Amino acid sequence: MQIVPMRDLKDTVKIEKLCSETKSPVFITKNGYGRLVIMDIDCFERIMRDVYEAKAINEGMNDLENNKTIDGNLVLNEMKAKYGF
Repeated sequence: MQIVPMRDLKDTVKIEKLCSETKSPVFITKNGYGRLVIMDIDCFERIMRDVYEAKAINEGMNDLENNKTIDGNLVLNEMKAKYGF
């Protein structure tokens, strides 16, 4: 994690290089307090993919806990019967 003061945002090449090299978000502070987060697109996509995966896992776990699942073999047999596999 890199922390950069707001005044350093003027040097966009430096900030871009920092994002690229660290492959993680760069935190921007103003008067010692966090104000912004900057990241390159690869980092953003990686984080969003992790968020979507975690959400899907949580939804699946909730389905298991609430008995909202169907036996896989039952579904396959029904599909075979319906579509003649």
